[in-house]
Amino acid sequence: MQNKTIFDKLGGQANIDAAVVKFYQKVLSDPSVSHYFKNTDMKKQTENQQKFLTMAFGGPNNYTGRDMKAGHAGLGITTVAFNTIVKHLGDTLKEMGVPAEVIAEAAAVAETTRADIVEIK
Repeated sequence: MQNKTIFDKLGGQANIDAAVVKFYQKVLSDPSVSHYFKNTDMKKQTENQQKFLTMAFGGPNNYTGRDMKAGHAGLGITTVAFNTIVKHLGDTLKEMGVPAEVIAEAAAVAETTRADIVEIK
């Protein structure tokens, strides 16, 4: 597995797509972060997130959305909220049977976006 991308380690597109759906179920059920999505078209958001994570995890790059800074500007996302979102991603992957070391790799990728997403430390 050493030379495989996170995309490959997660099992490819179908598994990433399924993970994003489960991830947003968790996020939208969590009142501490669900308010960030109150005015969001979740169908479009889910599709964009599937494409973004596919690209970020080393799969095909079909992402055409905004960059992270522009896409999250003005939302007032806090450090705590960011941490909660990353935890929901990790929990989703764990429930899908993804090994801890691959979850850690995915979390490391998410961490690279922190500076562009968090507005309130």
